[in-house]
Amino acid sequence: MKRYVMIAAVSAALVIGAPMLRQSVTGQEPTLWETGTFSILGFDPATGEAGGAVQSRVFSVGNGVLWADADAGIAATQAIVDVGYGPKALALLKTGMPPEAIVKQIWEKDPDPLPDTWSKQGRQFAVMNLKGQFAAYTGPKATEWAGHKSGKYATAQGNILAGPAVVDNMIAAFESTTGHLSQRLVAALEGGQAGGGDKRGQQSAALVIVKKNCGVWLHNDTVLRLQVDDNPEPIAELKRIVTKWNERQPRAVTPECK
Repeated sequence: MKRYVMIAAVSAALVIGAPMLRQSVTGQEPTLWETGTFSILGFDPATGEAGGAVQSRVFSVGNGVLWADADAGIAATQAIVDVGYGPKALALLKTGMPPEAIVKQIWEKDPDPLPDTWSKQGRQFAVMNLKGQFAAYTGPKATEWAGHKSGKYATAQGNILAGPAVVDNMIAAFESTTGHLSQRLVAALEGGQAGGGDKRGQQSAALVIVKKNCGVWLHNDTVLRLQVDDNPEPIAELKRIVTKWNERQPRAVTPECK
């Protein structure tokens, strides 16, 4: 049975990198949601692994941004997020549709059900297939600074950031770091934080890597999946766990993955 790994939203109240306004409890002027997100999707042509990592000033950001399927690819949904973009992207990737066409089709078919408070004009998302081909979109109403940056086998995107140095640093770190894909993804998050990160600070981070049948045990497509849901230094904690994993690097029982 084909399966997909998802780090998905578990509550309609979860807000990821969203610039929408909320009323203050005192009746004063509304304030911005205290969130901000930067993520990276990456591919390792040497191993065939695809993965992504994310950091945000929101509790448990891993429950909304990253979607991965070893039969399809990986996607990130953020800013004025519609998490439905995730499974839609994976389904279209399975048909062989190019990432650029997927991004265009999903956004154009978005019915924009909440245009006044949750506009599709502020969506931000990225899609990558199992060849490392990718596309990204940042809506004009995503809270500044918002944008994305391309590398050879990586795309970095974020909103409510200190500036473009965040995504620039992420790609530079990913491409200059050696080692397992997990280490390169964490290095990208470190680079983004060094570039100023999101304007509101840090709180949570997550990482997922997939490859068909190459997780531990049998018929497991998840090479690695981690979440740091609430930590003053979530990237540092994610790095600690990734370092531990790489010291051992558990192997799949599937012969071709050894």
